[in-house]
Amino acid sequence: MAITYEFIKTCKQTGARLGRVHTPHGSFDTPTFMPVGTLATVKTMSPEELQEMNANIILSNTYHLWLRPGEDIIEEAGGLHKFMNWDGAILTDSGGFQVFSLSDLRQIEEEGVHFRNHINGEKLFLSPEKAMHIQNALGSDIMMAFDECPPYPAEYDYLKKSVERTSRWAERCLTAHMKPDKQGLFGIVQGGEYEELRRQSAEDLISLDFPGYAIGGLSVGEPKDVMNRVLEFTAPMLPENKPRYLMGVGSPDSLIDGSIRGIDMFDCVLPTRIARNGTCMTSNGRLVVRNAKFARDFRPIDEKCDCYTCRNYSRAYIRHLVKNNETFGFRLTTYHNLYFLLKLMEHVRQAIREDRLGDFREEFFEQYGFNKPNAKNF
Repeated sequence: MAITYEFIKTCKQTGARLGRVHTPHGSFDTPTFMPVGTLATVKTMSPEELQEMNANIILSNTYHLWLRPGEDIIEEAGGLHKFMNWDGAILTDSGGFQVFSLSDLRQIEEEGVHFRNHINGEKLFLSPEKAMHIQNALGSDIMMAFDECPPYPAEYDYLKKSVERTSRWAERCLTAHMKPDKQGLFGIVQGGEYEELRRQSAEDLISLDFPGYAIGGLSVGEPKDVMNRVLEFTAPMLPENKPRYLMGVGSPDSLIDGSIRGIDMFDCVLPTRIARNGTCMTSNGRLVVRNAKFARDFRPIDEKCDCYTCRNYSRAYIRHLVKNNETFGFRLTTYHNLYFLLKLMEHVRQAIREDRLGDFREEFFEQYGFNKPNAKNF
């Protein structure tokens, strides 16, 4: 099997899991955050910089790489790892989320989805078989099954049909997957906020014996208390001996709360996207370095951070760069935000080892300002 999960321990205080996922391109400790490299690059970062900050797995996007440059070119280059000069693990999503976000441009059928290319309007078709073909060509370590990602909120009857279709598509994905000895394929549990539908989806997918399972359909606009409630009843439905991946989640509070609820893997464009707006994650909460009050502030972004950015550059300098759309400014804020989240997950893992993740959460939320009325989130 290409992907295996090694369970290490459970936090006595919270039930969070400490583990290690083994892939053909190395192992990584969990819970972990995966930086997103949509187009075979984490925006503004080099592979060497990602290695410096101990990112052992990154995510790339099947839909976007299919359109540009094309999976055939990447396969000809020797696969995604060689194409982008990254020797760590890579996870590719199925493209389903991107297709289903094109609600005005797509038509769902049992065979797959007809939609229009968001770049030039060209008619395209993506099916479970096509999604597997593309990901096999990309050569990622972890592939995602092609699922239907419903909107939030959605009616029970719609979600039930969606779950049933996702289960049928998952079976087709397994049949079409040509390299199970080299690439692991994860199933995606759907079902919205309904426990009965989440259970049906989980049981369907577990019967197919995937090497890992994702929880999809969250972080799509629902309140955080709804997401946490769904995780509380969904994560325990999944096998203890396989990794659990919560898709599209990357805010500091949700990484901690997700870990407490048994999640092993997270990804999100949040840290890189907000960095390009001059927004930084710090140990004391959100800092918008573009703001005028930082024009003469010669302290680092975060005085408690030892990343490359904070060791070498001031808020005033970074503000100057970002205000003038200098690429180096976006590189510095991106480096800091990714480092911050990867370091946060190191602290989460250490707290699990020491059976004090609940205490760590309270301390972090207090310092970060999440406990304050009207606290600003990302």
